[in-house]
Amino acid sequence: MKYQKIVEGIFISRPNRFIAHVEIDGKEETVHVKNTGRCRELLVPGTKVYLEDFEGRMGTRKLRYSLVAVEKCCKNNKTILINMDSQAPNKVVGEWLSKQDYDFIKPEYTYGKSRVDFYMERRKEKFLLEVKGCTLEFDGHCKFPDAPTERGVKHLTELIEAKEAGYRTAIFILIQMEKAKDFSPNDETHKAFGDALRLAASKGVEVLCYNCKVTPDSLSIGSEIPVIL
Repeated sequence: MKYQKIVEGIFISRPNRFIAHVEIDGKEETVHVKNTGRCRELLVPGTKVYLEDFEGRMGTRKLRYSLVAVEKCCKNNKTILINMDSQAPNKVVGEWLSKQDYDFIKPEYTYGKSRVDFYMERRKEKFLLEVKGCTLEFDGHCKFPDAPTERGVKHLTELIEAKEAGYRTAIFILIQMEKAKDFSPNDETHKAFGDALRLAASKGVEVLCYNCKVTPDSLSIGSEIPVIL
């Protein structure tokens, strides 16, 4: 997945979930934040950020820039680049699925009273796949969610039901950074999600987790990483 035009900026503040103030070329701009999660460990004043510039293709947009990636400072003053665009995981996983020899792929598939991110078919087998993007990292150990998610618990319950109905089901955790050692549910923030994930795994729902190759203007799936439940 590639962005069309990326510019650098310096993060100043985030007055609400949807917008931030960023310095771009010496001027303070109000920009759209493409992630409604907390992201407190990422959006620190003075941090370098990367934004997609929509100049010339605004359409109905009100803000020219969207914040899509951030440099996070780690130990020994090293930095890692994290994509924090919450719309990116489905796009990236969709590109990856298209190369996995499925006979049919349908995004945003209606199952029961809900929508599942992807429905796939391979010969006689039917698949349902839910995607979650992860940006929370502690010394290479990645966790989800960064805020309570009743919606995430509901998705896992539906995957269990679909598994019992004969579908092959999976949750795909996409780590939106490259330097990730492993993944585990964030029980400290929302134990109910962790419990639901462990239950789903015990019922046969597959838990897939991959890191990403990240540049300021691109995101692609990297390698599979261990899941610790």
